[in-house]
Amino acid sequence: MSIIKTGNATYQPLGIKGKGSVSTESGALVNYPYGFNTRFENSGQKGSNPEELIAAAHSSCFTMALSIALEKAGFSEGKLLTQAAVYLDKVDGGYSISKSALILQADVKGMEKSEFIKIAEDAKENCPVSKLLNAEITLTVNFAGDCL
Repeated sequence: MSIIKTGNATYQPLGIKGKGSVSTESGALVNYPYGFNTRFENSGQKGSNPEELIAAAHSSCFTMALSIALEKAGFSEGKLLTQAAVYLDKVDGGYSISKSALILQADVKGMEKSEFIKIAEDAKENCPVSKLLNAEITLTVNFAGDCL
């Protein structure tokens, strides 16, 4: 049985001048603004973008997976801080997300560095968001407009 979490986004009018909002099931984000300007320009306006949200998801997923793995390995005291940098690159015909770079600072009491790196690498490969970044993407369309 799957655990299903949801988010939603709106965008209008269409195109570069449009504005959108994003919301999460938990209410952590409620109609939070995003748009072309907050994604591709340093406009200084309040708002987010998909890459920033992916970075937050990847860093939190990885850090939680690592924390649980460290506890299973017998370590209970420490602190983890992870930053994810998601790279959006211009390519022929548009843009592509090419990389998510995880940068980890860790302090785990009584742990050898080599053992820590092994567990961290496993968490990087196996946290659900890392797997998602190489996953099948599905699309279901419910079209309200006229089909030609």
